[in-house]
Amino acid sequence: MRKSAHYQLELFFLALGFFSRLPIPQNTPYSEERMNQAGRYFGLVGVVLGSLCALILTGLTLVLPANIAVFLMMVFSLLLTGAFHEDGLTDMADGIGGGMTLERRLTIMKDSRIGTYGAATLIMALLGKFLLLNELVSSTMIISMLVVAYTLSRSVAATLIYDMPYVSDLDSSKSKPLANRQSSLDLSVLIATAVLVTLLLPLGLAVSLLLTAVAFRMMFKSWLLKRLGGFTGDCLGAAQQLVELISYVIMLIWITHSL
Repeated sequence: MRKSAHYQLELFFLALGFFSRLPIPQNTPYSEERMNQAGRYFGLVGVVLGSLCALILTGLTLVLPANIAVFLMMVFSLLLTGAFHEDGLTDMADGIGGGMTLERRLTIMKDSRIGTYGAATLIMALLGKFLLLNELVSSTMIISMLVVAYTLSRSVAATLIYDMPYVSDLDSSKSKPLANRQSSLDLSVLIATAVLVTLLLPLGLAVSLLLTAVAFRMMFKSWLLKRLGGFTGDCLGAAQQLVELISYVIMLIWITHSL
């Protein structure tokens, strides 16, 4: 039992090291098989990152205006992940927006340069996140909201691996270790993490967020299959960003109407 628990801890460290810039033990074993299994803890990584961002935001609001605190927290969040998911959103927007064929879309998504579609999408995503958080920051539930949004969005993104084909070039992709299909256990851990953490919020809001996440996953999966025939690592980053934004929208609607 202890050996199994230690193995799971090592998988979590791999996930934390892959999806964030946080340091992990240097002796953490690595293999493509382990990295693939580590995807089950993508949601748990969200718990850690969301908690850190909530802690920073709470401290900043004690000494700074709310809007400045939100801005600095967003900067901190970008530093935590190295803008990993924002980069995916940008590349996906450029590829699908600018490519007329599947091959052209995949080629554009691999290009490190940012085009008009990507730039516009990134600006709107960051601006939208700032505006939404600026409205939510005064809520007594802001800590739970951040943790839930960070966790739910990452869990949903990672579940796309379970039943979608990977369409990028495996030899050159940074997401190669995650390209293999997930096991039922991997999927179960992601779902359980999302559900349990979302229940930190009032039941009505939690149910609304979970149902919205399920609906988004279904529509986003269908959309990706039509445009790309599957997913790439960039699509997972885009899914994370979109679910996080949608979560803030649902939270704001719920707070506004509950008041």
